[in-house]
Amino acid sequence: MFRIRHAGDRGHVNHGWLDTWHTFSFSDYFDPQQMGFRSLRVMNEDRVAPGQGFGMHPHRDMEIVTYVLEGELEHRDSLGNGEVLRPGEFQRMTAGTGIRHSEFNPSAAVPVHLYQIWLLPRAKGLTPSYDQRAFPVAERENALRLVASPDGAADSFVIQQDARIYLGNVRHGHTLTHPLDQARHAWLQILRGSVILGSDALHAGDGVAVSNEQSLAFKAEQDSEVMLFDLD
Repeated sequence: MFRIRHAGDRGHVNHGWLDTWHTFSFSDYFDPQQMGFRSLRVMNEDRVAPGQGFGMHPHRDMEIVTYVLEGELEHRDSLGNGEVLRPGEFQRMTAGTGIRHSEFNPSAAVPVHLYQIWLLPRAKGLTPSYDQRAFPVAERENALRLVASPDGAADSFVIQQDARIYLGNVRHGHTLTHPLDQARHAWLQILRGSVILGSDALHAGDGVAVSNEQSLAFKAEQDSEVMLFDLD
């Protein structure tokens, strides 16, 4: 079963400095029918204006994954980390018992385009932690590269949830197939380009919830980038 969430149906707020789209209920956007999918709770697509950002603010009991598509994002947190995320780089935070962080676009001219994703953790009260990494493009060319998992398989991030996150760059005309255990679920998010899933065309910003399927196969209509979540 496939349930498509089209980009234009997401919650949208443009604050001027921040243009943000919410796949699921978040902040002032509330839809009781869109409260997340399985352990996936937040899927925000953000564009932050040059010289702007989010001041220091707290999180707790959440797994937070950030991926930068364009521009740069400067991160600082209460654990003492201070890093700049560049295109193609991931950041992973276990908020656990509590962490404070800020996110800022350090450029004077270029917006930053990013996805921020929250997953519910396997337990509350975990020890906060932080990691940042880039995965070579060659490893995800016409392939789904595992980037996060509960056991760190294939040199992926360790996240505190029974979820596996894959990133793929799919060339025009190429088909990718991901097998699914019958008891598991998936969420496919189109980051760039467009793909065909069954008889449906999915474009940048679209997402689809997948349940009761043995596999997920999609074909790129144009050069595309996707993120796939394999969920309990």
